[in-house]
Amino acid sequence: MAGLNGPVLRADEAVLRANIAAVQARVTPAELMMVVKDDGYGLGADWASRVAVDAGVGWLGTYDIPTAVQLRAAVGPQPRLFAWVTSSDEEIAAALHAHIDLGVGSVEYLERVIVQADATGFRARIHLKIDTGLHRNGLSAEEWDDGVRIALDAQHRGMIDLVGAWSHLAEASDAEDDAAQARFLAAVARAETLGARLPYQHLTASAATWERPELRGTLVRVGAFCFGVRSADGPDLPGIAPAAELVAQVRRIEDDEVVIGAGSFDGLPSTLARRVRVGTPGGARELRSVGIDEMRVEAWQGASVGDEVVVFGRGRCGEESPTTLAEAVGTVGEEILCRLTPGARREYR
Repeated sequence: MAGLNGPVLRADEAVLRANIAAVQARVTPAELMMVVKDDGYGLGADWASRVAVDAGVGWLGTYDIPTAVQLRAAVGPQPRLFAWVTSSDEEIAAALHAHIDLGVGSVEYLERVIVQADATGFRARIHLKIDTGLHRNGLSAEEWDDGVRIALDAQHRGMIDLVGAWSHLAEASDAEDDAAQARFLAAVARAETLGARLPYQHLTASAATWERPELRGTLVRVGAFCFGVRSADGPDLPGIAPAAELVAQVRRIEDDEVVIGAGSFDGLPSTLARRVRVGTPGGARELRSVGIDEMRVEAWQGASVGDEVVVFGRGRCGEESPTTLAEAVGTVGEEILCRLTPGARREYR
């Protein structure tokens, strides 16, 4: 039961495993890199990563190096870890010690990684990023040849291994994504002409990976779908379900409303009021208001103090999913999960 002092976010290992299996079946023969940014979409990066590795996932993706280093300690030496944000020299050195693959999106960052590899004696594994039009970091077409040549020279000198090429898609239209893929493939072909061997080529994240198989490379980066968060306004995904539910207990009953122990202090948007329904022992009921540490919900017959209300989850009591809640307030599903504070205690099954 949820504690009277606040809500509980219950993460379900069986659901996460089933989601991972559904994604892997969808993307094969490409290999899955499960992205665990934002503390595993609010569920706990260490927990999610251990489940993923045990389920056979060979790659984990993180935004930043400190998270990747933390995960290396949590999951051990086996999975490949990929961190893609440009970082400080100290963090680069820590990444090399932990054998973390680095996403490199500028010549300046590449040169700093090479210096740290030389200084630490740890050979760096590099995935070079080409800007395919999104302008979210990445070497321009004009810089690409120089970047590849610098990387290959450092590889020849034993400092790095250039193992991959990657980029991001805008996912604004099929035409834009097709043009981005053409730029990406041209950059890969040019790198191979210069002597590079790039076994890991990754361009797509969750939505494009799922819907556009022709855009997939040898590796795909999927985060939200593994955690059961679908694209905003997107269709339901076969075999995918929310991997966590948020529950809170009834504190008191007042006329035609019950008061439960969850609120904006826990990270729930106050604007959800009168826009969504939550799950109760009596079925779906309207969420009437969201206060600082309490929410008011339409009552049901036989409601009692201590009853459990599901604020969001898989629909077992009539509640809506995190994505549906997000759509009701004009945001994306992962925000509902990621904005939950430590006030919502995590529980694992």
